[in-house]
Amino acid sequence: MNADADPPTFVPARPDDSRHMAHALALARRGLGRTAPNPAVGCVLIRDGAVVGRGWTRPGGRPHAERIALDQAGSAARGATAYVTLEPCAHHGRTPPCADALVAAGIARAVVAIEDPDPRTAGRGLARLAAAGVALTLGVGAQAARAVGAGFLTRVTCGRPLVTLKLATSLDGRIALANGQSQWITGPQARRRGHLLRAQHDAILVGSGTALADDPALTVRLAGLEDRAPVRVLLDRRGRFPGPLGAGARLFDGTAPTLVVTESDRPALPKGVARLDVCDPGDLHDVLRQLAARGITRLLVEGGGTIHAGFARAGLVDRIVWFRAAGLIGGDGLAGIAALGLDALADMPRFACIERLDLGGDTLETYVKAEA
Repeated sequence: MNADADPPTFVPARPDDSRHMAHALALARRGLGRTAPNPAVGCVLIRDGAVVGRGWTRPGGRPHAERIALDQAGSAARGATAYVTLEPCAHHGRTPPCADALVAAGIARAVVAIEDPDPRTAGRGLARLAAAGVALTLGVGAQAARAVGAGFLTRVTCGRPLVTLKLATSLDGRIALANGQSQWITGPQARRRGHLLRAQHDAILVGSGTALADDPALTVRLAGLEDRAPVRVLLDRRGRFPGPLGAGARLFDGTAPTLVVTESDRPALPKGVARLDVCDPGDLHDVLRQLAARGITRLLVEGGGTIHAGFARAGLVDRIVWFRAAGLIGGDGLAGIAALGLDALADMPRFACIERLDLGGDTLETYVKAEA
């Protein structure tokens, strides 16, 4: 809570609050991968037990979820309860503060999942609502809200995007045969789910080895989501691009923004491709800081074993989404994660499995970084 504001008084949750907050969280998820640098937020307005307005943050972060819900509700917002997945903003940007808009609309109560750590808000939104006589309940659906807002929260509190490692491997953790053949280890359901994962991230990162071997487009190829265009990030530490693929590489086809992380004295990049300004392309901490400075909140890493190991060694893996085919490739195959150089098991990066799904014979496991 912000130090210059009197802490507001919170009232206990009501039996139906969790249900309405779940609705708001479902709306918020629609914005994942599209709202950066703003958070993906959902808002539902309830009056006399009925939904009178609802909204989620739109592409580019504007308009905000609360503004959309209020516009939809009109005069029915007066006396309503607002369910919001993140504390309403309290600062003036391209739009007025959402906290002020809720007050002006005459809502009677606000149920907020989590506070906003952005210093421009950080409790001020709640304080403004309380000062206007709005009853407040905080913490309903907090765990789920932190998961939805993890990219924004990580960027604000850590100065970097949330990092998700995506692997598609055999049961023994291999991403390709010894000869490099990798298409397709997993089946069509898993591949479709992988494209949905892309659609929910702001940027996708691969290394030059993957780019040269597979010439990936890194676009979203799902019906109805083709307009999703995550920023493509090529980590080219050895200056291998444009390389043998030249300007004809699919990463350079202009269908989505592309950033190349490489040394500044490397050859000129194709038209429309930007260079990410870092001192050392091998410094992943600096790479992530610069991506955050460009507004990236959620980064999907789809590199090879070397790239995956680099992020793991640096302690920069927040989540792992692991697609496993029910087959074996063997020790001569290419590992999904290269050598970590561990000397003790106590140094092993540890994760907790939060989801396991069957995808037509393949298995999807989702892990989050274990708390120390």
